[in-house]
Order: sequence, then C-alpha cells, then structure tokens
Amino acid sequence: MTEVLNSPPAAARTTVRTTTAAAPVRRHVGRLGRAALAVPVPVLALALWHVAVRQGWVANLPAPGDVGESALDLLQGGSAFGSTLGLHILASAERVGIGFGIACLVAVPLGVLMGRSALVSRMLDLMISLLRPIPVTAWAPLMVVIVGIGSKSAIVLIVIAGFFPVLLNTIAGVKAVPPRLLEAAAMLGTGRHRALWKVVLPAAAPNVFAGMRIGLGFCWVVLVVGETVGVETGLGALITQAWQVSRTELIIVGMLTIGLAGYLSDRFMTLTLRLLLRGRPLLGGHR
Repeated sequence: MTEVLNSPPAAARTTVRTTTAAAPVRRHVGRLGRAALAVPVPVLALALWHVAVRQGWVANLPAPGDVGESALDLLQGGSAFGSTLGLHILASAERVGIGFGIACLVAVPLGVLMGRSALVSRMLDLMISLLRPIPVTAWAPLMVVIVGIGSKSAIVLIVIAGFFPVLLNTIAGVKAVPPRLLEAAAMLGTGRHRALWKVVLPAAAPNVFAGMRIGLGFCWVVLVVGETVGVETGLGALITQAWQVSRTELIIVGMLTIGLAGYLSDRFMTLTLRLLLRGRPLLGGHR
C-alpha cells in the first residue's frame, strides 16, 4: 500500500519519459535553427558583392565566381604560385600553433603568479603596461634584425600577439576568485599549492578561456605581417605574392582562408577546452 501511494501516477511517468526523450531532439532542432540564422547574411553579402561588380560600382574587384575559380585552381596546384592552397594553410597553421602554444605556456603561469602575488604584480605591472600598447607591426623590423627573416621571426610576432590577451585575462580571472573558496579549501586541509590547481585555476578557467580565444584571433591577424618577409609558404606569403603581381582574386582567397582557418581553430579550441573542463567547478557559466 505504501509503495502504491509513493509511486508517481502512470501519466506522470509517461510525461517524464517523453520529456527526457524529446530533450535531445529539441537540442538538435535548436542547433539547426541557429545554423540557419547564420546563413542569410553571408548569402546576402555575396549577392551584393556580385551585383556591385557586375554593375561597375567598384573598380578592380573580382566577382565571387572568379575568386572561387582561383581558389579551386590553387587547391589543385594549377596556379602560377609554387605551392597549393593546402600547403599554404598547413604552413600558416603550424606557425600559429607554435606561436600561440608558446604564448599560452608563458602567459598562463605568469598571469596566475601576478594574480596571486601582489609583489610579483608590482614588479611586472609597469613593464607590461609599457610593452602592451606597442603594435606588433612595430615589433616586426626589430624581430627581423634580431631573429632574421623567415619562420622564426613570424613565430615571435605571433607569440607577442597572443601573449597579452591571455596574460591579462588570466590575471583578471585569478583575482576574481572568491576568497571563501580558498578558505573552504583550507578548512578541508588543502595546501596552498594544491589549492592553486584544485580551486584557483578551475575558478579562473572561464577568464583564461576567453583570453585564449582572443589571443588566438590576434595570432591569425598578425600572421600576414609575420609572413610578409622571407617566407615562401603561408597564407600571408600568398597574399603578399599575389599583391606583388596584382592578383586581386588570390588576395581575397588568402583573406577568406585566414578567416575560415581562424573560425575553425576557435571552434576546435572551444570543443577541446569544454571536454577538458567538463565536471570542473567553473565560475562564470561557460557552457
């Protein structure tokens, strides 16, 4: 009798099962709806681009179809340039990956130290405040003199571009960790060094993640500057070579490819960090 009274009605159980089964379907439909909303604006932009070229509203701008043909030609290796588009993408992705990785390996620990130690922050704050406003284009001639032309100079510029966003966001995230979390960890017997890994970094992870996304975007922005001199393969080198021979359609191919590569790398990093941070006690609600 007690079991009968405590068990939910059959209609309620059916409703719960139906709701649970329908949840993945609603999520799938929601993702499709968001994807559909993102389509009209690029399509409209392409249509306006095509009309502007055909009507002569702009000069020396190739039509979208001409850009597509040049992209296919470059993909197949039929272009006058020495490397295919795939080789240019791989070369640029390697430089961005190395430079961004070095920037994160330096910026995240340093940001944690500056966020947790007032002494370290006072020692380094002035130097960072002086260096941060210097544009990467101003660093380029100096890096050519110090490092030399080629991939090394490009990687150093990429490191500089990605370093400051990751550092500043890490500092902000560490400083925003509520003291009560550290007090609770101490009451449970967690040492200071262990609390750094168990409490501070997970709580600051949303800010660190945001800084990494911004820094990765800056790395792709600076790529063209880094690959301008002494580099034969890479999307920046492709744009520079196309500009020298007045191949406007290939300049646009390089620009669009950088945008697509930046978008895909951002999505990949987002997915990877979500998998790594799953189940952690994050603050800030990144989902």
